[in-house]
Amino acid sequence: MALAGPSSALLSSSSSACLRRLNPLLLSAACRRPPGGQRRAARRFCAAIASEADVFASPEVAKSFDFTNEERIYKWWESQGFFKPNFDRGGDPFVIPMPPPNVTGSLHMGHAMFVTLEDIMVRYFRMKGRPALWIPGTDHAGIATQLVVEKMLAAEGVKRTDLTREEFTKKVWEDDFMTIATTRPETLFGDVAIAVNPEDKRYAQYVGRLAIVPLTCGRHVPIIADRYVDPDFGTGVLKISPGHDHNDYHIARKLGLPILNVMNKDGTLNDVAGLYSGMDRFEAREKLWSDLVETNLAVKKEPYTLRVPRSQRGGEVIEPLVSKQWFVTMEPLAEKALRAVENGQLTILPERFEKIYNHWLTNIKDWCISRQLWWGHRIPVWYIVGKKCEEDYIVARTEEEALTKAQEKYGKSVEIYQDPDVLDTWFSSALWPFSTLGWPDLSKDDYKHFYPSTVLETGHDILFFWVARMVMMGIEFTGSVPFSYVYLHGLIRDSEGRKMSKTLGNVIDPLDTIKDYGTDALRFTLSLGTAGQDLNLSTERLTSNKAFTNKLWNAGKFLLQNLPDRSDVSAWDALLANKFDTEASLQELPLPECWVVTGLHGLIDRVSTSYEKFFFGDAAREIYDFFWGDFADWYIEASKTRLYHSADKLAAARAQSVLLYVFENILKLLHPFMPFVTEELWQAFPYRKQALMVTPWPTTDLPKDSRSIKRFQNLQSLIRGIRNVRAEYTVEPAKRISASVVATADVLEYVSKEKQVLALLSKLDVQNVHFAESAPGDANQSVHIVADEGLEAYLPFADMVDVSEEVKRLSKRLSKMQSEYDALVARLNSQSFVEKAPEEIVQGVREKASEAEEKIALTMNRLAFLQSTVST
Repeated sequence: MALAGPSSALLSSSSSACLRRLNPLLLSAACRRPPGGQRRAARRFCAAIASEADVFASPEVAKSFDFTNEERIYKWWESQGFFKPNFDRGGDPFVIPMPPPNVTGSLHMGHAMFVTLEDIMVRYFRMKGRPALWIPGTDHAGIATQLVVEKMLAAEGVKRTDLTREEFTKKVWEDDFMTIATTRPETLFGDVAIAVNPEDKRYAQYVGRLAIVPLTCGRHVPIIADRYVDPDFGTGVLKISPGHDHNDYHIARKLGLPILNVMNKDGTLNDVAGLYSGMDRFEAREKLWSDLVETNLAVKKEPYTLRVPRSQRGGEVIEPLVSKQWFVTMEPLAEKALRAVENGQLTILPERFEKIYNHWLTNIKDWCISRQLWWGHRIPVWYIVGKKCEEDYIVARTEEEALTKAQEKYGKSVEIYQDPDVLDTWFSSALWPFSTLGWPDLSKDDYKHFYPSTVLETGHDILFFWVARMVMMGIEFTGSVPFSYVYLHGLIRDSEGRKMSKTLGNVIDPLDTIKDYGTDALRFTLSLGTAGQDLNLSTERLTSNKAFTNKLWNAGKFLLQNLPDRSDVSAWDALLANKFDTEASLQELPLPECWVVTGLHGLIDRVSTSYEKFFFGDAAREIYDFFWGDFADWYIEASKTRLYHSADKLAAARAQSVLLYVFENILKLLHPFMPFVTEELWQAFPYRKQALMVTPWPTTDLPKDSRSIKRFQNLQSLIRGIRNVRAEYTVEPAKRISASVVATADVLEYVSKEKQVLALLSKLDVQNVHFAESAPGDANQSVHIVADEGLEAYLPFADMVDVSEEVKRLSKRLSKMQSEYDALVARLNSQSFVEKAPEEIVQGVREKASEAEEKIALTMNRLAFLQSTVST
């Protein structure tokens, strides 16, 4: 594992290029707060942030959130120093190691999951005032990496043993490639360049470098940029074969590239094709493709797959062989790790995984840690030339130290050599929590401030392979459990619950997903999972959460359109001064405002508790439900009566204050989940003193008015009842109706005060809402609604429908329903049908008949009621 220290910016050069592939999911990475001077610089910038280099867009002018701005937002955070170290900040540090992507693999949804959850944790705890550290790195993936590189060397006719160990390691660090889609692989011998679009950011880092053409004994070609290449076609990488493609020919002439012809006139390959010379082009195509697949240089086996009979298959056979290896005695280590959980020093979440942890450690075997590879961390053991290895060996940190020890024992002329094996990947990984922080130098600031770490978040499938071994190593080498909590997320599966695999063709690439839905939508979707449980990922979920992003954006647009102009300083001072953090300020608010602020204060408490318990799915759902269900669907609509239908300037100003107060706090609560859209919305509002990323978390235990919750729920029930009646009788949306609201005296007192809200949200005519303590005289000609105990309403039929026309419509509908029902009954009365038809078919007909009978009864009752009103 490449161990990246935290003493520089989070995404420093010590983190490998593989780690950078986590962008833009990792774009949202959070580290410690900047020093004081940097914080002051950030404040000065925020005062005029909207005008700086188009970093942020305003909802006032942008139709929807443009998630292609996410990288620019990240770069702005970085430019403001928000990822810089800060040791002098008080509070208990929050430290989390990042399960690293390995150096060979491309990103998958498992990486997206852990990056999302860890970033959520870091952002939350930093907003809570704790120094926060997120440690990135890369797993060396020893076996997989070495195999890939050896195959690449074999394709060039080179064996690993032809190189020195240092030369091989250098080759590994050169473990990079560009994927090209082609229907004519045999023309690769005529390739003279690789081209990408100059605006394609995926490949910008490669332009100007050289690439090795496979199976050509190391022939290099330049990587160029040309607008002719369509970045959306295939992989966006084009092989330039000017001798065999008309367009490639013109590109080569334009750029002065050589022109190579690989084919004879009879369709066979010429000497340019090397070992494939003389082969028919189609035969060469099959052979070449087979060789590419065999050497792991082809990423797909279609459309050219060479099927070789089993009897003709060659290759090496791996046989077991007894040999001498290095082992670690595990029982003493395991005992300490078991006690750490038993005595509460380490908490595993979810708790049920403790049984798996205990089972592994209770039945543990000695661990073979040596691997016969060249890529990895070398075993720190040196042997004496001329002595038996198992009898004379020296353990040291460096070769110089080993030589000094050997000379002390055997004399100055002694010669030593290092064990050729490397450590198992998991052994290197087990050192991660403390080796990244300066260990074994215990005086390092990083180690003193941030070890032990707080939480380790990873997939439940490596609880033993990585987590348990880190616990054992941490206790053994530092005397401390390396972290207090282990948070285990589930695996990401497809929409049908199947494990994602290339074989099934159901792999969802996180970077493709981000391109289509945005980082915030993907992060929010992944966060809705439950700890330890697998998550089925579907495009429907992603689409829904992309819509949530736009709903948030539109709410911001509404606020900005209905708040004072940014030039009205006094009005903004008044708005920002209202915090509603006292009982008195809450009691002064009308019912809808008091209800939504009380709901917000309760939300802050619940979400904060969920964050502290690592119940991120619960926190996400709570915020989603409150924002969409309460704030957007109810309070924003209710506020329009103050903003548009009231001459009371005080009421309008109060509504503006509540809108701003609630929305800003929603952005704070949601920021760890959806950092980009929330930051952009935050910056759209004037007079921001600091970026949302470094804004303190909302205060908990703020005042609440429980009466307002019950009272507004009564109002909601009444409004929902009216809406349902309108829908049932298909009342046109634009048509206003009247109503008589009947309630007890205390209920009437607060409901009647919200006459305009009731009228607006239920589409009533505000002039014809009557309030009384008893039913109206025409109650028998009205639809009766019971909203709650002590709260009812009567809606006159005459306001909603033409009764005589409705009677005709229902009578016609009833006749049709009766005919359909009679047909079903006739089938069920047929002995032949019941005896011969499959049971599931017969049962289906029975269910349809029962359903039809119920609908007929309901329609008849409604028709009878309408007819009675006509006669009355």
